[in-house]
Amino acid sequence: MQILTIDESIDLTVPVGVAYNQWTQFESFPRFATVVKEVNQIRPNLSHWVIGVGPWRHEFDAEIVDQLPDSLVAWRSLDRRFKHGGEAVFRPVDPENSTLTVRLQIEPHGLPGIISQVPGLAQRVVQGELRQFKEFIESVGQEGGAWRGVIRNGHVHPSEPEPPRSRVPRWPVG
Repeated sequence: MQILTIDESIDLTVPVGVAYNQWTQFESFPRFATVVKEVNQIRPNLSHWVIGVGPWRHEFDAEIVDQLPDSLVAWRSLDRRFKHGGEAVFRPVDPENSTLTVRLQIEPHGLPGIISQVPGLAQRVVQGELRQFKEFIESVGQEGGAWRGVIRNGHVHPSEPEPPRSRVPRWPVG
């Protein structure tokens, strides 16, 4: 079985933080991604996706494996029939511009596998979705929300450090 690898980049005329913040709003993907029909965020590191083209629909859960604000979102599907994983890498070009690179690895199985094996089709779909994201975020000019937490190896880390403990000495209890 041959794994399909896709690597596509697009330049954005928004700051890296704006692009990253919008990307982390998974439930907004149907607003710009034509193959994404619905996304439900279950937990910070788990989401449920419905994708489709024409009459074909497929549902799967995806786990965020690594996430670092303004830099990276890496995921893997938890579906046995449509195994895929990938990462979105965000890089600042200057204070007002950024680059988004999406890398996907798809293991072809069933109908999604057959579709992914049509020469160039999956790559064209990813290119089109990136163009739609670019048009969406540049036309709005700001993110519609943000999740700035860190995920390492699938484990969510607090986005805010714990406040320091009180330095007041303990009073004697008597």
